[in-house]
Amino acid sequence: MSLFGLGSRNQKTFRPKKSAPSGSKGAQLQRHIDATLGSGNLRDAVKLPPGEDANEWLAVNTVDFFNQVNMLYGTLTEFCTSNTCPTMTAGPKYEYRWADGVQIKKPIEVSAPKYVEYLMDWIEAQLDEESIFPQKLGTPFPPNFKDVVKIIFKRLFRVYAHIYHSHFQKIVSLKEEAHLNTCFKHFILFTCEFHLIDKGELAPLHDLIDSIIHSY
Repeated sequence: MSLFGLGSRNQKTFRPKKSAPSGSKGAQLQRHIDATLGSGNLRDAVKLPPGEDANEWLAVNTVDFFNQVNMLYGTLTEFCTSNTCPTMTAGPKYEYRWADGVQIKKPIEVSAPKYVEYLMDWIEAQLDEESIFPQKLGTPFPPNFKDVVKIIFKRLFRVYAHIYHSHFQKIVSLKEEAHLNTCFKHFILFTCEFHLIDKGELAPLHDLIDSIIHSY
């Protein structure tokens, strides 16, 4: 079974890796991401390539960051449980409650693993919705596309915030901290480049984000 093998619906560890939108220039842009990341310059890696469509670039990177967070959290599923993390928090000051506006309209308090499951299911549904993330070449993106992307990024950030506040020592013991830090730097630099998350939402990791922005 691959790294992304699925468990049962209620005990998901990894999900299948999402691919970039195929009918778009997704594969080509994904190669560009891989090449620029390989150079080690994260600031260059997040910039819109000359002549490319901004929505295409947002779409491919959204899929990429979803996969990254999915993998990172997947390494922690046996440590992040309803017993260890009965609520979805990012330190003592921040608690997240879940609502998707459709099936769960009023925010509910759930354990961290349940919150992440809801969150990943919701993002996956957005990525699979062709009226939002078109698969066919030439199909236009919806007018509110960037707004949807902003919600996705805001929610992905919450997973990072929970990992750093609640599971960083476990990440260190697994020798995953360098990988986590690189993924988060890439995520934050992309977020800042395209103004995807409001400053207030970033508060749980303010000091870390400040050091990332000023070190690049």
